[in-house]
Amino acid sequence: MTDVLSFQFAETDLEAIATAEGRVAVVVGADGKMGPAARRLNRLSKGAVARLVGAERFEKAKPGDVLSLAFPAGMEAEAIDVVKLDRRAGAEEARKAGASLAKAKGSAALTVCLGSIARPAEVVLGLAMRAYAFSDHKSDKPDAAQGVTVMCTKPDEAEAAAAPVLAVAEGAFFTRDLVSEPANVLNTVEFADRLVALSELGVEVEVLEEADMEALGMGALLSVGHGSAQPSKMVVMKWMGGGDESPLALVGKGVVFDTGGISLKPAAGMEDMTMDMGGAGVVSGVMKTLARRKAKANVVGLVGIVENMPSDRATRPGDVVTSMKGDTIEVINTDAEGRLVLADVLWYAQEKINPSCIVDLATLTGAAIIALGHENAGVLSNDDEFVGKFLKAAAAEGEGAWRLPLGQGYADLIKSRIADVKNSGGRPAGTITAAEFLHRFIKDGMPWIHLDIAGVASVKAETKLAPQGATGWGVLSLNRLVQEYFEN
Repeated sequence: MTDVLSFQFAETDLEAIATAEGRVAVVVGADGKMGPAARRLNRLSKGAVARLVGAERFEKAKPGDVLSLAFPAGMEAEAIDVVKLDRRAGAEEARKAGASLAKAKGSAALTVCLGSIARPAEVVLGLAMRAYAFSDHKSDKPDAAQGVTVMCTKPDEAEAAAAPVLAVAEGAFFTRDLVSEPANVLNTVEFADRLVALSELGVEVEVLEEADMEALGMGALLSVGHGSAQPSKMVVMKWMGGGDESPLALVGKGVVFDTGGISLKPAAGMEDMTMDMGGAGVVSGVMKTLARRKAKANVVGLVGIVENMPSDRATRPGDVVTSMKGDTIEVINTDAEGRLVLADVLWYAQEKINPSCIVDLATLTGAAIIALGHENAGVLSNDDEFVGKFLKAAAAEGEGAWRLPLGQGYADLIKSRIADVKNSGGRPAGTITAAEFLHRFIKDGMPWIHLDIAGVASVKAETKLAPQGATGWGVLSLNRLVQEYFEN
C-alpha cells in the first residue's frame, strides 16, 4: 500500500537552511517582498533569489506556481524552490502550491519555509496528495520519497491543523490504491480482506457471504457474479463515533472487473474496467479517513463486491431476477450490472442499518462521461436540502460535481413488459434512467444522493491533486460533508 509522505513541523531556523539537504522551498508573495527565510536564502545564493523574484517569469507566474533554482551556491541543497503565494492566500491556491512543490520534489528531502502564511495545513494537503505514486507492481521501483520538514512561525498549531488533512490524504491513498490494483490481485476475496483490516483502526467490519445474501433474497446482486469463479461479497463497515443518532450510510459499487458479462464490452479499453469498483473504493477511503481522525459521527459504509464475467453460469439478457426488496428486474443488458448490485445494498442499508440519509457512489454509466466529461461527477437526488449540503462540500474541496434531474418521464423509460422494472432504458438520458432505477429502491422520505463517478474516478491526465490514474475523487467531499453536518 502507498504511504503518505511524512511531515515534521519546526520553528523557522535560519541557520539550518544552509545545511538542509535535498530541496529548500520558500514562499514569496506576488508583491515580491521577501520574509526572513527568503532573505536568508538570497544571501546564501549570492542574490539569486532576488534576481528570480525580479524576473519576468516570476511576474508571469500564477499564485501557487513554483520556480526553481538548481544547485545554488553556498548551500548543501540541490535546489531552491520559490513558491509564489501571498500570506493570506485561499485554500485552493495553498493546495496548488503544495501540489507544485510535490511535483518539483521527486524523491528528495524537502524543507519548506512557510513563515506566517495563513493556511499551512492546506499546503501540506496539496503536497501529500500530489506526491502519490502507485508502484506496487514495478520491478524497478522508484526511490522511496524522503520526508518534508515544514518550518513556520507556529509549528504546534500547524501540526495540529495538518493532522486531520493527512488523515484525508491517507483515505484518498487507500482509495487510489484499490482503484489502481489489477483484478488478478484485487479480486473479491482480497478486496474484502483489505476492508476487514480496517478493524485495526476501530472500524467494525462484517462480511456477508453468498449464502448470507441468498438467505436475505439479494438476487439482483448475486445475479451479477453468477458467471465468475470469484465469490460475491458484501462488506459492512461501521464507524460509530457519534451519539445515538441514526448513521449516514455510504453505499458503493464494487465490481472488481467488468467484462460486461454476456453483453460483452468491446476489447478496446476493457483493461480500464479494473476501476469499476471505484464507488466502493471511495466509500472505503472515507471510512479509513473517519477512523484515522476519530470522527465524532456515526457513518456506515456498505459495499457490494462482485466480478462480472461471461460463462455457462452467467446471467443472460432477458433473464428476470428478484431483488431483496421483492421487485422483479428484467435484465436487458448484463453490462448494466452496477445498478443491480446497488439495488440490493441500498435496500439492505435501509432495512438493517436504519440510516438518516444515504449517499451511493458508482462508476455507473458511460453516459455520465458523455454529459460531463472528466471534470464533474453526476449528482442526482430526491432531497434538495441534503444535496445542497453535498454540493457545497464538493465546491469547498474543489471536486467537480453537477446536479442532473430526476422525473417520472425518465422512470417511464425503464418500465418492463414482463417484470416490475428493466435494468436499462437505452442510450437516451442513460445516467438519469440509471439513477431512476436506484430511486426505486429508496424508501419514501429517505434523503438520498446518487453520485455517478464514471468520469472522475480514474483519468488519463493529471488533476490538481493527483497524477494520471486513480484520483480518489469523493473522499475529500464526503469527509467534509460528515465533518460539517454529521459530527457532534
